[in-house]
Amino acid sequence: MATATRVLFFMGLVVSLVSVASAISGTATYYNVYVPSACYGYQDQGVMIAAASDGIWANGAACGRMYKVTCQGPTNAGVPQPCKGGSVTVKIVDRCPSPGCQATIDLSQEAFSQIADLNAGKINIDYTQV
Repeated sequence: MATATRVLFFMGLVVSLVSVASAISGTATYYNVYVPSACYGYQDQGVMIAAASDGIWANGAACGRMYKVTCQGPTNAGVPQPCKGGSVTVKIVDRCPSPGCQATIDLSQEAFSQIADLNAGKINIDYTQV
């Protein structure tokens, strides 16, 4: 019985480490004009959406991908503790092109406000494709 408990504990530890290791660090900003989008034109995709920076965009291959985004902290001193806790899952519907794009993922205003204070404007995040 003790061996089985150790095995289960070890497996749980490995799964936890794999989950943490697969998260990618980046930054997030927000926007509030959702149509037209580069992926879906004038088709409404709801409000839990995001635009991908060039690093994620991959010539449009990012369209429709889902990402879990978690606020990790501030990018400036303006709002020292912007995170509300928790995560949000968003669908990539648009492109946030360089050089104007100031973040890894440009979240919808609604998605950003779920995880951070809008006054922060830009936050540090971890994200994973789901």
